[in-house]
Amino acid sequence: MRATCLCESVVLDVEHSGEFDACHCGMCRKWGGGPYLAVHCKSYSVVSGEKSISVFDSSEWGQRGFCANCGTHLFYHLKPANEYIVPLGLLQSENEFTFKQQIFIDKKPNTYAFSNETVSLTEQQVFEKFGT
Repeated sequence: MRATCLCESVVLDVEHSGEFDACHCGMCRKWGGGPYLAVHCKSYSVVSGEKSISVFDSSEWGQRGFCANCGTHLFYHLKPANEYIVPLGLLQSENEFTFKQQIFIDKKPNTYAFSNETVSLTEQQVFEKFGT
């Protein structure tokens, strides 16, 4: 599936499971102004615009990529697993996805809530699952 930034300088090709997650950690909420709705990619490749991608090491285990031209968030890279997690909104057919899980549920503020029934993992459970 193709994914593009807002200015279309960066074009990505991703393979995914058809599911998305919501991350409620403080870094993701600060990065995007709310929960990070994201898709774990089975494969991730840059079709065009690699020179427009800027990367920020937001922690020992993660990097955040964005378009240097328009600022669109392109990915969260989980370094230990070498896994790329892309924002749901970048994908052209976002209606094909199922809401699977919420992570860092213990960090979610009380100002919003999703009505979907999902798996919910605390910070500790996330670190145990991903080995970070």
